[in-house]
Amino acid sequence: MEYSMKQVSQMTGLTAHTLRYYEKEGLLPGVQRTKSGIRRFSGEDMEGLSLVCCLKSTGMTIKQIREFVALSMEGDGTLKQRCDMLIAHKRNVEEEIRQMQAHLDKVTHKIAWITGKCEALAARQRPPA
Repeated sequence: MEYSMKQVSQMTGLTAHTLRYYEKEGLLPGVQRTKSGIRRFSGEDMEGLSLVCCLKSTGMTIKQIREFVALSMEGDGTLKQRCDMLIAHKRNVEEEIRQMQAHLDKVTHKIAWITGKCEALAARQRPPA
């Protein structure tokens, strides 16, 4: 099945401008065009776009994604390099998750502390029964 730019935009939430940018940057190298130049995204393009979005959302730079896509275009001879890239990226994401969990724990602790103070203040301000 093929998809138009508008359909892909609606399906992914990415703007047409972003999709054109990704293509220009080499992140979507296989997108075909009709004789009149209209982009037609294949199922394979959609799978590639899904990976690009995942990698970008988890902090991989456009440059790194471009390198990964270029290696993919070279075929199976680059499998080890691509795997190494993804392993390194996974480690970075796991470290970010650890850091964010520590921040979340701190915020949760602060909420509990403030809630306790608010409850104590409210209890002192209640008239005696």
